This record gives sequence, structure tokens and C-alpha cells, in this order.
Amino acid sequence: MQVILIQDVDSLGQASELVRVKNGYARNYLIPQKFAVEANPSNLKQMEERLKVKAKKEAAMMAQIKQVINALQDGAIKIGAKSGTSGKIFGSVTPLQIARAVKDQKGYEIDRKRISIVDEVKELGTYKASIDFGGGNVAEMEFEVVGE
Repeated sequence: MQVILIQDVDSLGQASELVRVKNGYARNYLIPQKFAVEANPSNLKQMEERLKVKAKKEAAMMAQIKQVINALQDGAIKIGAKSGTSGKIFGSVTPLQIARAVKDQKGYEIDRKRISIVDEVKELGTYKASIDFGGGNVAEMEFEVVGE
């Protein structure tokens, strides 16, 4: 029996995928648990429509991600930190500070968990951070640590 998966099922497939399973597995487990629906013409047509809508949303999201990546790569962000006379800062710069600086200076809100700092930041100067937007979209951005 062919079924259309409504949600991801381990060792079977991803959502919106057409799979062939045994009749009993489909009737007794997948369909009652709302993991799948029978692959009849109307359900196949609905699946195609959902995939078209999903593709449009992903295209719009990719365009927005590209816009954010271009804005982040256009000029360094300045982050203030307290420092001593030798240029060493007290503490270090964290992804949370970078996320706040991006929001204040560029106007984009980025989750701090997506930001990773390439080098350890212990002195004033220019450093690099990478931001993972998912789906293979990674932006390298520069930030400058300046004394307060």
C-alpha cells in the first residue's frame, strides 16, 4: 500500500514523502496515529499543493537570509568592552554581546546560539564570527572590540 507521510517517521521517511508499506502497518499504525494518509488522487493533489506553497516560502526565506548575510558582511560591528591600559579586556566577548550589537547597529535579530566566534577574544581589535542560518547558509562577519 502506498501512503503519504504527514510527519517524519524514523527509518521510513520524511514528511510529504510517498512510501510503500505493508497494508497492516499502514492500516493499524501509520494512519490511526496520524503519521500518514492513504495515497489516493485527492491526497496526492493536496500534497503537491502543500509542496508548492512550501517551496514559495523557502524561496522567500532564502532571499531574506541573503539580504541579512549581505548586510552583516558590509562593515564591521563595534562592541564596547572595558579594558586595561595594555589593551586587554576584562572578561571576553560572548555571542550574546554580538547578537545585541547586531540588533542595535544593523537592525537584525539573530539568535545567540547560531553565532560562533572564530578566535578567543581577550584584547581590543578586530575579530571574526560566523553565523549559521541553517540549510548551509553561513555568514562570516567582522566585529571590532573597542574600549569603553
